[in-house]
Amino acid sequence: MSFEFNADEVFEMAEQIERNGVEFYRNAADAVTGDTDGRSFLIRLAEMEEDHENTFSEMRASLTDQQRVATVGDPDTDALGYLRSLADTRVFFQKELDTSSMEEILKTAITIEKDSIAFYLGMRDFVSAKRGKEKIDEIIREEMDHIRLLSHELMARKTEKG
Repeated sequence: MSFEFNADEVFEMAEQIERNGVEFYRNAADAVTGDTDGRSFLIRLAEMEEDHENTFSEMRASLTDQQRVATVGDPDTDALGYLRSLADTRVFFQKELDTSSMEEILKTAITIEKDSIAFYLGMRDFVSAKRGKEKIDEIIREEMDHIRLLSHELMARKTEKG
């Protein structure tokens, strides 16, 4: 069975991923006690996700009526199937948050960021250069930077303990 998305739906999914990211980082920050640096780090990541949501919202608002109706072309349905698979594996839903330690929060965050990147890589095929393909590439780079930041923070914390 093939699925078809229009550009509006793809951007809507992207906005939801970013909203979930904001919620995740804010909830994680609220759960962190006695670690001001960790809390500030998570709040900064939430703000970055808000910026991404705003970018996708602007891209979505710039769509013409025709782009909101027309389905995205994917003759072999490979890319659309890929996006649907990501949706079906709960990329778009809130992950269970283990707040037992900052390390566990960071590990979960890295997984979420990887899921986001996988979605955005698939999404790029649906966005023309006129509609902001370079913005998606920029967001992918920023999400990769998030993974680097999160990994660095995780390794620093492990080094402090060890």
